[in-house]
Amino acid sequence: MSSDDLVSPIECPPSWTLVSLKSICKKIGSGATPTGGQAAYQKTRTKFALVRSQNVFDREFSEAGLAFISDEQADSLRGVRLEKNDILLNITGDGVTFGRACLVPATALPACVNQHVSIIRLDSQQADPGYVVSYLTHPTIKSYIESFNAGGSRRAITKAHIESFVVPLPPLATQRAIAALLGGIDDRITLLRETNATLEAIAQALFKSWFVDFDPVRAKMEGRTPEGMDEATAALFPDGFETSELGEVPRGWRVGCIDDICSTVTNGGTPSRSKTEYWEQGTIPWFKTGEFHDGFLLQPSERITNAALIGSSVKLLPKDAVLMAIYAAPTVGRLGILVEPATFNQACTGMVARNEVGPWFLFWTLLNGRDWFNSRANGAAQQNISKAIVSAYLTVIPPNPVLDSFNLVASGIHEAIRMNTEKAMTLSTLRDTLLPRLISGQLRLPEAQNELMCAIG
Repeated sequence: MSSDDLVSPIECPPSWTLVSLKSICKKIGSGATPTGGQAAYQKTRTKFALVRSQNVFDREFSEAGLAFISDEQADSLRGVRLEKNDILLNITGDGVTFGRACLVPATALPACVNQHVSIIRLDSQQADPGYVVSYLTHPTIKSYIESFNAGGSRRAITKAHIESFVVPLPPLATQRAIAALLGGIDDRITLLRETNATLEAIAQALFKSWFVDFDPVRAKMEGRTPEGMDEATAALFPDGFETSELGEVPRGWRVGCIDDICSTVTNGGTPSRSKTEYWEQGTIPWFKTGEFHDGFLLQPSERITNAALIGSSVKLLPKDAVLMAIYAAPTVGRLGILVEPATFNQACTGMVARNEVGPWFLFWTLLNGRDWFNSRANGAAQQNISKAIVSAYLTVIPPNPVLDSFNLVASGIHEAIRMNTEKAMTLSTLRDTLLPRLISGQLRLPEAQNELMCAIG
């Protein structure tokens, strides 16, 4: 097919060239799982990593869960070793993981890929990796990629599909300028996320000190003033322990289960896909477990209408409710906090903390229990837990004044996290808005830079 026959998914200036992705690539291909599968992976890295679909997010590479393989295993995959500036594209997966793309970071190398991830290696004389990955991860182009889906509910695309992707290609200098602008937005988003990680670590350390290690109680037993708290807060803690079914707990505190600290514990549901009135022009967020990242849920992939709530298994929970993923490793135990009333599917358990307990004590209690939840996951095809298991989790329950004091501090930390998360969302939306306008010629680079400066203040 000649370039004259190609149709761009996004409008672009007539001076730009339309090309197939194959024509600007040195390599397009996926890998394989080494002989022996996961059981043959190494526990620690000696040299080579194996990149899988769970490491590939849109415009972001996650080293969490990165697998490690031996030199011998890597040698069997030498045809799919990664190089600097390679683009990674998930070619199988569900509606969340399928089609995600990012650049491979230098920290992941040397590495190979498995069969669920494609390597896209560009000809650097024709195309800039930052520009092409920006193009592939734009929402409009993700829908375009979805249209090639050769699978069912589990999506899949082939090498031939990828080779046929149409890419509008401006001059290389323009590609680099667009990539630099959008990459700068990514850097700001990364900084906000790093700030949030620090704040989350502070909140987690506070929870662990007060409710796991019981540092204030131990300090008072030793005649010391508890660190990092005023006299009034220190007075809320006892100066001794008593025996309970969880072992030693602060004197006067009790042990209870999740049911005891929640007013609601419920599973979700999925509205009928055959009833379009449940989905078209929906305004109520509907979450799936792939959108859980142990923090605030701000970006549901889908929304439903009020009609979907009538006489169905779908539940509407209020702001500050906590959702937990209960189906399928590695997502079991992942958490999300609602910033507005929302619904969720049957792979989640939703919880509303009692007023005197508050959402932050509930959230950190559940996060602290993740290993316990995962140890009870079972199932042949996928590892699951149940609402009953979640409800039965035991925890120490301090008196209300202690809970009030913790939630006062934690709410301030989490409010800062929420604001940073929303700033990151605003920047992400701006990035996705700028790209098609730049490609179409509706916006010039200096104007885009001005819009960015206005957005960040």
